[in-house]
Amino acid sequence: QVQLVESGGGLVQPGGSLRLSCAASGRAFSKYVIGWFRQAPGKEREFVAAISWRGGTTYYADSVKGRFTISRDDAKNTMYLQMDSLKPDDTAVYYCAASLQISRSPSRYDYWGQGTQVTVSS
Repeated sequence: QVQLVESGGGLVQPGGSLRLSCAASGRAFSKYVIGWFRQAPGKEREFVAAISWRGGTTYYADSVKGRFTISRDDAKNTMYLQMDSLKPDDTAVYYCAASLQISRSPSRYDYWGQGTQVTVSS
């Protein structure tokens, strides 16, 4: 069992930055792939980024590549999503999730946080 809690969301102006955190608890957390997803009103949940066990490999959606950076600190059981050059289209609820396999599909993730709202607006 893995429990995930996101934090760090908020209101930011276009071009600004935010860093989301995902604190994890549970056994063997470091064995899990961690993904970030987002869901805007009226839209399906979409993949944002993922990081493999031990952080050796990262994956990004084309829409965020070059602007967002995913990382993890297994010693602190915490993952991060650094978001730079934010755009109004990035507005959504952001979720972290855990899976035993790398995937861009939400259905492959077994554990989810409650989400944190990110709003990009002037």
